Amino acid sequence: MNIWTSISSVIIILLLIALGYVLNEKGWFVEGFNKSISNLITKIALPCSIFVSVLKFFTKEKSSSLIWPMCGVIISYIIAFLLSKALRTRKGRIGTFRASFVNANAIFIGLPLNIALFGEKSLPYFLVYYIINTISLWSLGAFLIAKDSKDEAHSAQKITFKKLISKLLPPPLLGFLVSIVFLWFEIPVPEFANSALTYVGNLVTPLSLIFIGIVLNKSGLKSIRFDKDTIGVLLGRFVISPLVLFLLLLPIPLSSLLKQTLIVQSATATPTVTPMLAAEAGGDVDFATNTVATSTILFLFVVPVLMQLLQFV
Repeated sequence: MNIWTSISSVIIILLLIALGYVLNEKGWFVEGFNKSISNLITKIALPCSIFVSVLKFFTKEKSSSLIWPMCGVIISYIIAFLLSKALRTRKGRIGTFRASFVNANAIFIGLPLNIALFGEKSLPYFLVYYIINTISLWSLGAFLIAKDSKDEAHSAQKITFKKLISKLLPPPLLGFLVSIVFLWFEIPVPEFANSALTYVGNLVTPLSLIFIGIVLNKSGLKSIRFDKDTIGVLLGRFVISPLVLFLLLLPIPLSSLLKQTLIVQSATATPTVTPMLAAEAGGDVDFATNTVATSTILFLFVVPVLMQLLQFV
């Protein structure tokens, strides 16, 4: 990928994010619209996009690639545990620190960025990272946040099995699993159904970027701050996690597109759900919100640098 392609892709991303920011600032969206658009993306458009793309680009052999992001996540968790102790992160934000350090905002930032930079052909490789990221976030990540409360009342609460299963099997992942069944058993999909799913799936990228703009506007750019824990999370997202994957993948003879996709995904902002998880657990919601806002904003500046570094992958 040459520098002009990288720049043009980033400009497109910034323009759509800016559109969401400006429209929300002008009051175009009613209260709760961001929740509606989030549901439309994650529960309808993204499963459709994944289903179509898997049948179009995925192969049975690509499932073996899951091992690499899995190893990267495990190593990153170890580093996150050690760093949180070194920074003496206080109770109520330890779990959020570790989960935010390791896990990425794969859907709302990673996916549109990947498609903008590499095209639809990269989506199967995105799914490789997305599967591991989803399992990591809603298993160990959610557990770490849930058990790290600032008060005993919340600490006593537990995540129910039903709730955990619903989080471990979100609609996008279900869409992937269904598509694997169709792929494995070579079940034909009617052309009209494929076209309809494609149209709906094409909503993902623009809506995701507009959603980010809305979130940034609501969080307020003036409220962001940089304390030692926030800086630690940012180092994890933008330096340590991608560096771990880079070093893991460097000696392995894999597709350059796979390597680039995994590294890009590992360097995206923190998941937008971490403030919600922190709130449910009685944790430090302000810290969780701040990490989402700061990492999302700074990611806009990280992308151009990341694109240039990917030329060496």
